[in-house]
Amino acid sequence: MSVTIKDVAKEAGVSPSTVSRVINKKGMISEETRDNILRIMKEMNYFPNSTARSFVNGSTEAIALIVDVVDVRAYSNNFFNNSVFGIETVAHTSGYNLIITNGRVNTENISSAEKLVFGKKVDGIILPASMVKRSFIDKLKEIKFPYVILGEPAQQLSDSSWVDINNIQGGESAAEHLLSKGYEKIAFLSSGENDVFNKNRITGYCRGLANHGVSVNQDYIRHCIPNADYGMKAMEELFLQQNKPNAVICSDYNLASGALRAAKKSGFCVPRDFGVVSFDNSPVAELSEPPFTTVDIDTFDLGEQAAKILIQSIQDKEMPCRQILISTKIIARESTEKIGEGFRVTQNGN
Repeated sequence: MSVTIKDVAKEAGVSPSTVSRVINKKGMISEETRDNILRIMKEMNYFPNSTARSFVNGSTEAIALIVDVVDVRAYSNNFFNNSVFGIETVAHTSGYNLIITNGRVNTENISSAEKLVFGKKVDGIILPASMVKRSFIDKLKEIKFPYVILGEPAQQLSDSSWVDINNIQGGESAAEHLLSKGYEKIAFLSSGENDVFNKNRITGYCRGLANHGVSVNQDYIRHCIPNADYGMKAMEELFLQQNKPNAVICSDYNLASGALRAAKKSGFCVPRDFGVVSFDNSPVAELSEPPFTTVDIDTFDLGEQAAKILIQSIQDKEMPCRQILISTKIIARESTEKIGEGFRVTQNGN
């Protein structure tokens, strides 16, 4: 027979209501009494009934991360894994369980996310910017349901909380790093022309060039499917131009690998003749030959900040919306160590 709250109360010499207050962290209980009850609960292997606690507290003690299960890439990269790790770390330390569920609409014309929200199965949700729909956001606002968007949304949602990497800063610092190393004809391989983060990275790239009087060559900007073969093909096409680029910034490691392969195939020596910068400092970046200079994006902090905002908004319904941009930094490696010196760039970009 399983241990009940009455069994714990009897062993501790207190009333069941006192044990309940300790479990729910409510009321004035002496430290000695609380510690004694917690010790007895552990010795007796007593675990509080979460359903009963939810009924009393009006809380499920769970949050959900909404994902797109159709997008296989979402699960096969460090960005997703590190972000989930950050979310889970905050959820665990705050006493919440993390549920990962599909945001796609099923045959019943309702998504798992909507079932969790409107069925009151979770206290709040985190959803990626790519899955934001205004109609769903309006419903969440109508019932005052806590949510945070992971990534800057494409729609104007000034009344929503979101967390993103400062991709403009990342693109700008990547361009300025290459200029400082002596590369002046810099291309950009984007992993998609419709994503806000790619648009922001290109904006930063253009700004970095303009800061030092370098004109933007629109022919140098290419949008690709994010894999090595497409990166290689795009770079080979750029090498056919009369005014060939001598460096490239890539939105991810796969495109950078393809660009590197194309450079070597075309007879360029990397980094002497051609420089490569990749976004996302994945572990494999150091294993490339030569190792890639990267724009480091702290995806763990991205998830961590999103979870913190969500839990704060769950606990304080009047908390104002927040928009956070997480800074990037350049990790310089051999792929950009061109002989000679280019523009002298300070930390302020001047």
